[in-house]
Amino acid sequence: MVEQIKDRIRELRKKLKEYDAQWYLTDTADPHNSEYINDHYKEREFLSGFTGSAGTLLIGDDIALLWTDGRYFVQAVEELMDTGIILMREGDAGVPDLYEYLENNIPSGDTLLCDGRLISCKMGRRIRECLKSMGASLKVGKNLVDLIWNDRPEDSCNDIRLLPAELYGQEYREKISDLRDAIAAKGAVASVISGLDEQMWLFNLRGSDILYNPVAYAYTVVTDTGVSLYVKERAITDELCRYAEDEDITLKAYEDFYKDLPYLKFMGKVLIDPDKTNYLICRILERSGTELIECLSPLTEAKAVKTPKEIGLLKDAYLKDSAVLTRFLKYVKESAVADKADEYTLALRLDSMRAQIKGFNDLSFTTISAFGPNAAMMHYEAPEEGSAKIAGSGFYLVDSGAQYDGGTTDVTRTLLLGEAEDIKKKHFTRVVAGMLALQNAVFLKGCGGRNLDILARGPIWEMDMDYKCGTGHGVGYMLNVHEGPAGIRWKQKIAGSDYPIEAGMTLSDEPGVYIAGKYGIRIENILLCVRRCENGDGEFLAFEPLTWVPIDKDAVKKEYLEPKELKWLNDYHAKVREKLMPFMENEDERVWLIKATSEL
Repeated sequence: MVEQIKDRIRELRKKLKEYDAQWYLTDTADPHNSEYINDHYKEREFLSGFTGSAGTLLIGDDIALLWTDGRYFVQAVEELMDTGIILMREGDAGVPDLYEYLENNIPSGDTLLCDGRLISCKMGRRIRECLKSMGASLKVGKNLVDLIWNDRPEDSCNDIRLLPAELYGQEYREKISDLRDAIAAKGAVASVISGLDEQMWLFNLRGSDILYNPVAYAYTVVTDTGVSLYVKERAITDELCRYAEDEDITLKAYEDFYKDLPYLKFMGKVLIDPDKTNYLICRILERSGTELIECLSPLTEAKAVKTPKEIGLLKDAYLKDSAVLTRFLKYVKESAVADKADEYTLALRLDSMRAQIKGFNDLSFTTISAFGPNAAMMHYEAPEEGSAKIAGSGFYLVDSGAQYDGGTTDVTRTLLLGEAEDIKKKHFTRVVAGMLALQNAVFLKGCGGRNLDILARGPIWEMDMDYKCGTGHGVGYMLNVHEGPAGIRWKQKIAGSDYPIEAGMTLSDEPGVYIAGKYGIRIENILLCVRRCENGDGEFLAFEPLTWVPIDKDAVKKEYLEPKELKWLNDYHAKVREKLMPFMENEDERVWLIKATSEL
């Protein structure tokens, strides 16, 4: 594989010379700036061999650099070894980010090429300004990877599904009315929408064009008089045609969007989300004389707050999901070593168990099943050949979830198999303490994730340690397992980006400890933000868990818990026992659940 990567980079450099350019940039993106992308758009992976879901690759005449964040450092070191590609560890002291590097290292007169569809509007503008300051230039017309990727996978195109009324929380007509009001409130007369999950939510549609993400490729243009939905012609069903006619939605060919865009006549300003809209769209609109208003998409904000109906369905989905995961954890604790299971077979076992749940559609991401040192890689994927055997003593980490009719789930548990030294139990116990502290938070309306992050991260920092990622992300409703606008992290990538957490939002709570080459620990629950009370001091919010899965008490050492933290753990386990007992299928399972959730 290493030689293949070197050959591909050599071929790309030849193409750069043919196009009189010195640099090529490729990000982890599709034309909609989706977090997860299908195989057709995995250009960065094709060129570098790095398989993480986030990273930017810059290739020059005699240098290649890859930026990624702390979730992937261990993985990136391994996958980039001997390729000649330099790992740029985002956030580490002394490591310039992409824009700092461009400002200080691109010679005057140089040209950087990239596909304008595969970088966001915001990213494209920043690159352009960095290069301009150095006397260099950005060109976005040509995709050079197309010229060297001979067996490039076909782009996906699958049927679009119309959700039945019992599964969505609000009618399309209400949503489009609210959207038009939000567009007008921003001083615009129209909006061009690229985010796939936003469009699926708006129209009460779902697709399957990206693995584990129930979305279909689409663009939408909304004005005060009409709505045009651009979708791939092969994805259009008779049901979608009837629905579009009933709702006054004009269906157009996805393939015609870029042809139509320069000729759309807007009678005023157009609203776009610069993080979701690609750079080529921005350039086309600007060159056609359209004035843009750039802000967070109103749809991102609207879909993050779940309706009472969606919340009810989510609670049911999480209960069923929690019961199956609990049954799986029982098997791992009791039988995985004796059965000589490995990481891969355990992942298959859990996936097949979830598939039996009524309403199951797909996983929500690839199951992370990791034992021992592999658990230190946050996004580890167990290979079919060469997976670690579950043998001896160590931590087993499983991070998994599914897409159901009624919800999207995500949950992580770490189990101790065999014995553990005191320091390992200390690390595990303090991770549990951090997770429970955030889960039991009470806070004023208006607080963002930055206000709350210290609750989960504090017990880790007190050990002079840190985990190189955020503490929590939003979770979609029958949509992407990661969604904005709110998140829980201490470090803002962009000043002022900390979005207030509101009642109805669902967020993950997942602190951890990761010791490279040794072990990883993560405990994750999904939390629903709820209104607690209102008084003279303001409106107070709190969280209630959607996840009801035992935490492995074998790895918890009471001495490392404060009395309040111990009470939180015992109270949580009492609720787990109460909620899951009706789902236990036999006396053996009921006895195990009672033991797993008994007081410490």
